[in-house]
Amino acid sequence: MRVLIIEDEKLAAKRLAALLQQCEASVTIIDSLDTVKKAVAWFRSQPPPDLTLMDIQLADGLSFDIFEQVTVSSPIIFTTAYDQYAIQAFKVNSVDYLLKPIGKEDLQAALHKFTSFHAVPKAEAVSHSLAQVREAIHISG
Repeated sequence: MRVLIIEDEKLAAKRLAALLQQCEASVTIIDSLDTVKKAVAWFRSQPPPDLTLMDIQLADGLSFDIFEQVTVSSPIIFTTAYDQYAIQAFKVNSVDYLLKPIGKEDLQAALHKFTSFHAVPKAEAVSHSLAQVREAIHISG
């Protein structure tokens, strides 16, 4: 799973990356950004990540400013110390809204919610489904 972290506090970003690795071994942190400006440039130039973890208050503004400038198609888990933005967060691609300090259990639950609703089918499942379709076509034809 390719994950983008948008967090302006370096220590918090490192802690979040470490927690992600503990919760899900398949996580690859593809980048860590600390400003709205950098995030906008990143989304304009890169393919979307599988998941984005995003702080609300960044060094140069609110993360909601990102959504006003670019299309963000990846699901978002918001990570913040402020609870007053929760309703606004769910108006965008939000999977969950975690309050800092983020605990491992809360992050695991948010990742589980993400994988339950956004996981790409595994190759074996797709193969099995295709085999069933082929069999059905062969039987009826």
